[in-house]
Amino acid sequence: MKTITKIKFIVLLSSIILLQNCTKAAEGAGAPPPPELPVYTVITSNTSTFQEFPAALEGKNNVEIRSQVDGYLDKIYVEEGAFVRAGQPLFKIDSRSYGEQVNMSSANLQAANANIQKMKVEVDRLTTLVAEKVVSDVQLKTAKANYAVAVATAAQAKAALSGSRITNGFTTITAPVSGYLGRIPYKKGSLISKTDATPLTFVSDISEIYAYFSISEIDFIAFQKKYVGATLEEKMRNMPLVDLVIADNTTYSEKGKMKMIDGQFDKSTGAITVRATFPNPNGTLRSGNTGKVRMPQLMSNALVIPQESTFEIQDKTYVYVLGKDKTVTSKPVTISGKTDNYYFISEGLKKGDQIVFTGLGSLKDGVPIKPKMISSDSLFTATPL
Repeated sequence: MKTITKIKFIVLLSSIILLQNCTKAAEGAGAPPPPELPVYTVITSNTSTFQEFPAALEGKNNVEIRSQVDGYLDKIYVEEGAFVRAGQPLFKIDSRSYGEQVNMSSANLQAANANIQKMKVEVDRLTTLVAEKVVSDVQLKTAKANYAVAVATAAQAKAALSGSRITNGFTTITAPVSGYLGRIPYKKGSLISKTDATPLTFVSDISEIYAYFSISEIDFIAFQKKYVGATLEEKMRNMPLVDLVIADNTTYSEKGKMKMIDGQFDKSTGAITVRATFPNPNGTLRSGNTGKVRMPQLMSNALVIPQESTFEIQDKTYVYVLGKDKTVTSKPVTISGKTDNYYFISEGLKKGDQIVFTGLGSLKDGVPIKPKMISSDSLFTATPL
């Protein structure tokens, strides 16, 4: 009986040991090794970076074409979107009634001039008679007064003729500037009024393009401190040329120059409007385009990290920093500038810190990794700064 009990105890003990060994084996098999991820050591560099500002583009001149007289649209000399030169005829308003006003004014002037001659003859006649004491000088004074009235009447008729000719001239509408036409909403035969809300068309002079953008008060103060000059105009002349990034994220071929800063800040936004001017010799850009003005900045001893080593949470930028125990910790950073592939950091990191280069999607604070160090030289060779 004792032997049977002893055997049962041995079997039970063996089962427990076997179960523990199986459990340990299962646990060992289920724990994956730390992931091997590339790690980059933060360095400093002297380089040029840029700030980008969303911009609205407008032509040098954008002119509404409107009629200064009422009438039927008689002729349209141009096509929508065509390039026109200053002074080129665009539209013709039916001018028959305005031509008749010119004829009437001309006839009135002729009558007024004839009356002047009549009054002059009377003055000359009475002057002789007064000298011979045939009539009193009262008649002569009256004749001279009538002559003065005739001269004034002729001047009024001349002004009326000039005005009617100007009005008649308004029936031919010409381009005030050289540029490209916009859409023409009216057709031949349309009744046109000088009070119409919709213009006949637009002419946009796009030989130069104005890029309007806004900068914050902090950026404005930094701008004033950065560039030499006694006035804002002098500071802008000392600024480097700027680039324009257009809608397809390519850089426009022509460089721009800072030309204007608005006279006051917008109270609602706390920003001020700035204008950069870009040559547009081929008409590539048009009014209404959008883009980003890229202003260069010289960065001295700036901390450089790849953009792909960052991630964003609620408008804040983070990196994963590698600790001495080979675990990672997320840390917020402040970006002071950037290139196409790199960020420059002003706060949150220091030279020599090690951050995870790629593979951030599966990481969280406290996760261990197996670091695979990559050199900045090889990184910059593959992706230039």
